Amino acid sequence: MKKDATALNLAAPDTQPAAAFQIRIGVPRHNQLALFTKRAIDVIACGAIMIVGAPLFLIIAALIKLTSRGPIFFRQVRLGRDGEPFTFYKFRTMRHNNDDSVHRSFSRDFIKGQAEGADEHGVFKMVRDPRVTSVGRFLRRTSLDELPQFWNVIRGEMSLVGPRPPISYEIEHYEDWHKDRLRVKPGLTGLWQVSGRSQVPFDEMVKLDLYYISQWSVALDLKIIWKTIPVMVKGDGAY
Repeated sequence: MKKDATALNLAAPDTQPAAAFQIRIGVPRHNQLALFTKRAIDVIACGAIMIVGAPLFLIIAALIKLTSRGPIFFRQVRLGRDGEPFTFYKFRTMRHNNDDSVHRSFSRDFIKGQAEGADEHGVFKMVRDPRVTSVGRFLRRTSLDELPQFWNVIRGEMSLVGPRPPISYEIEHYEDWHKDRLRVKPGLTGLWQVSGRSQVPFDEMVKLDLYYISQWSVALDLKIIWKTIPVMVKGDGAY
């Protein structure tokens, strides 16, 4: 991969990259064969998971319908590569037609480094969100609510690995350098998820995203996917 970047000072991948990152990057220029390989892995892996996991999808759908009113899937407009909006899918984990003002306020404070109420482990995510259903808490804890995003990957709006796609109102509070994380396609998992997840402050999360963008390779994607599996099983930082 060729790097068109400014002010890069990167540590080795296993030596806390966020702490060694100077924060602006240029437009990433990736090898076309590597990008084709990344896309092929996305489509083949997600297609296979959706076929094999169809019974699990049906069970989750039934649990959601039986325990709360509202649709099975949660749809939300998120921002993809270069800020392009797309419809983002998850299994619904909250009560239908809830007020999002709580999350808007928390997102603003989290991005600005002013989030309060972190638990004894330093978790910055909303731990006791009153909008979440009982089934939803389990789905979030196990990351099973994310399964419908495999469809976003197949559609080409997301990738298996990449920065998480932000909500439009979150971007309103971004500093300029934060927006550099939108230079690539968003992903289901990334360095943030395998490096502390909700225990990582927002600025450090962005630095991890920028490190990933500047150092991207198929091998790095596979390494992150491999490290994601135990994180999902343990449910570390998921709420």
